[in-house]
Amino acid sequence: MSLRDERVTLAHGGGGKAMRDLIEEVFTSVFAPDLMEDQARLTSDALQMPGARLAFTTDSFVVDPVEFPGGDIGKIAVCGTVNDLAVGGARPLWLSAAFIIEEGTEVALLRRIVASMRAEADHAGVRIVTGDTKVVGRGMADKVFVTTAGIGVIPPGRDLQAGHIESGDVVLVNGVLGDHGAAILAARGDMALGADIPSDCQGLGHLMEAVLEAAPGMRAARDATRGGVASVLNELAEAAGLAIEIDEAALPLRTEVKGMCEILGLDPLYLANEGTLVAVVPEAEAEAALDAMRARTEGAGAVAIGRVMEGNAGRVTMRTLFGGARIVDMLVGEQLPRIC
Repeated sequence: MSLRDERVTLAHGGGGKAMRDLIEEVFTSVFAPDLMEDQARLTSDALQMPGARLAFTTDSFVVDPVEFPGGDIGKIAVCGTVNDLAVGGARPLWLSAAFIIEEGTEVALLRRIVASMRAEADHAGVRIVTGDTKVVGRGMADKVFVTTAGIGVIPPGRDLQAGHIESGDVVLVNGVLGDHGAAILAARGDMALGADIPSDCQGLGHLMEAVLEAAPGMRAARDATRGGVASVLNELAEAAGLAIEIDEAALPLRTEVKGMCEILGLDPLYLANEGTLVAVVPEAEAEAALDAMRARTEGAGAVAIGRVMEGNAGRVTMRTLFGGARIVDMLVGEQLPRIC
């Protein structure tokens, strides 16, 4: 191995031998792209299906800390991009990955991040086919930032969008809420919290395929990331021109997350997630969709949390444990920065 440095230096971004050694030994040796050219060249039988459409998304990741219980910045980068494709009905196929690395970052940390990305990509059935690296001076970044782009194929006949939602539809989630935000907050150590909460960071591609097979009439889906489930529900209600009512008693929350929120005055509906699927399905297909979710690890805790109804367009309300109701608005501001 010719890369002997334990930490990244500015020379690793200079375009010469040091940069080549870093790229070849840390990145391309793991991602194994087909070509070492300036672009990936993509082919897939899925593109030949009459009526198939391409889906394309991009995202950046700046989580602090970059490693945390349940994941790291590399795993989030793959899961987040795969999930953005999957909830639109696409089958994710290819990713790009660009890294901005701070001078002084441990090469061992980069290796762990890259290995995590490869493992998650393999699990999701996608390939990381092209990328880029840049090195910046000390204090100009925070260890490493990752930007990804993803391409998938939407099979003929799929058309998931909030505009298809109808009154009477049921709102489902695949499991507990707010774990990622709580995990990051605990991992930072600022609050001296003793809770051991893992992030829910996971890919949703396989789960979406299972649910779509069981409930082909699914109207729309979202992955609840920054802004939490509350923000997703407001986006769906506004786009559909309908109201959504959820039941507080039905919300799946870990005891540790509820306790943390009570101590800190946070609302778990606004805590970030990195593996939470919010799906809206016709009432007649709700049980089949729940069964399909619960049959997979990613959806073992799936429940119905609410219903779409006529009323104040774009309004989300919650029936409380005390029998009353309260409005669930969009998140205003940011509960916790540098979350993903």
